[in-house]
Amino acid sequence: MAEPQISPERTGAPAAGTTADLARSYFAAVAARDASAQLEHWHPQGIVDLVPVGIRRGEAEIGAFFRELYGAIPDLETIVEAVVSDERRAVVQWRMSGHFTGGPFQGLDPTGGRIALRGVDVLEVEGGRIVRNTAYYDGLDFARGAGMLPEQDSGAEKAMFTAFNGLTKARAALRAARER
Repeated sequence: MAEPQISPERTGAPAAGTTADLARSYFAAVAARDASAQLEHWHPQGIVDLVPVGIRRGEAEIGAFFRELYGAIPDLETIVEAVVSDERRAVVQWRMSGHFTGGPFQGLDPTGGRIALRGVDVLEVEGGRIVRNTAYYDGLDFARGAGMLPEQDSGAEKAMFTAFNGLTKARAALRAARER
């Protein structure tokens, strides 16, 4: 699919500046948990590729994702650790944390668990607007914080791996037996 061609058509555009300025302004809206302010930074047909979750296209889908996130984790705190940019891209290293105590998120009911993520967003900018964002973070960190998976390196995780490896060996033995 072709990437959107951009023209600066919004009237409430973020102030002109560098790509790094746009990224910082966008992440200030993220830190404020303000999806409407975030959308002011986006081209209407922008694309966000949340690597662990999937692709969201356009204002409606992008706005819905962030509204759901902020509703699910009402105390979400975002800290920008670094911004590196050129004229077309800004790479933002961030940390987020909060408690999954609000509404559902991605079909999962709130568990009260503490979510702690770190990640990197690669923002692509044209005409002073974000046209694409590829966001990288470890989806297992969310699953662990939400209580879907045991804590990393815990006895429960080791038991889960042992059970899974046993199942894998049993499946391999069944396949081998069928092939004889």
